[in-house]
Amino acid sequence: MYLHFYGLRDIPFSLTPDPRFLYFTASHREVMANLSYGIQHGKGLIVATGEVGTGKTTMLRAMLTRLDRSVLSSYIFNPGLTVPDLYQQMAADFSLGQYTSKSDMLMKLGKLLMMRHSRGLRTVLIVDEAQGLSRELLEEVRLLLNFETYTEKQLQIILVGQPELRQLLNSADLRQLKQRISLRCEIKPLKADDVSGYIRSRLKVAGASRVDLFTADAVAMIFRASEGIPRLVNNICDNALLTGYAMNSRLITPEIIAEVAESLDLLRPMIEDDPREVMESSLPPLPVMSEQAEENWAGGSQHVSIAEAPRPRRHSRRRNGRRQDQSEVAQFKVISSLENDDDEAEENIKAG
Repeated sequence: MYLHFYGLRDIPFSLTPDPRFLYFTASHREVMANLSYGIQHGKGLIVATGEVGTGKTTMLRAMLTRLDRSVLSSYIFNPGLTVPDLYQQMAADFSLGQYTSKSDMLMKLGKLLMMRHSRGLRTVLIVDEAQGLSRELLEEVRLLLNFETYTEKQLQIILVGQPELRQLLNSADLRQLKQRISLRCEIKPLKADDVSGYIRSRLKVAGASRVDLFTADAVAMIFRASEGIPRLVNNICDNALLTGYAMNSRLITPEIIAEVAESLDLLRPMIEDDPREVMESSLPPLPVMSEQAEENWAGGSQHVSIAEAPRPRRHSRRRNGRRQDQSEVAQFKVISSLENDDDEAEENIKAG
């Protein structure tokens, strides 16, 4: 709807994992380097984790498109498979043909891996959303790593998932699998200075004639609302372009982003409250003395007892240092007066 209005060829902020729109931050480059290195050098088991919406699946698909014909891969995106389902999909992806049993399938897989490895070819099993794998499937993954030579693994396995995958692999009953992990890497959210480049990059890939559709303040607000999660950035920007088109606005302003963030329930406080002010506001109010009573007390009246003397306001020192000094002098006078009265009374008793 807004493509022609903003001079776009494609939708720039789609939520589908299109490898064309992959934006390489320092974190993404590190993860891609680890995956490529692990496959090329036969490292065996590689684990990559990242928060929801950080672009894990997009990176996997981008990596698959970059693999040449020397790499044979099986990509599993549904972790809810059973063990027979896992081997059935691997057999289909690796073109193993029909098999009569699990043992028969493993024998065919072993022959394939040995033949490919002898020719310098790589075979990769990639499991997405691996935090959802059952204990039974993870044990099968560990056993598949036994396809190896004296120096290298014949089958490379990549497990990609949310941070819960790290917690899962730290379980005591999976310590054997954890010890076989050769490489670990993590996809991190976008930093504040990455968001602007991310938005401009996607607009450029989408064929935009101008990539400054979002003002600097709008980009800053997008980062605060999304916390750097690319999927949330995409959702905010897509809705912002639609809202801007409806408002006939050629630029996406902070007002538009604020409206979109509110509709998506992504609002964040722009200014954090001072914790000291919050603490002071939670205290019970102090007693307030009238001006006349304060003047009488400051004048040193001798008819007021210590128990009945009103307390000075806590903030009087900050507002008026002189008034606080007067209050301290008055209190000294009251105490001295009472002490004199006690001495006179004691002398009268002795004289009587």
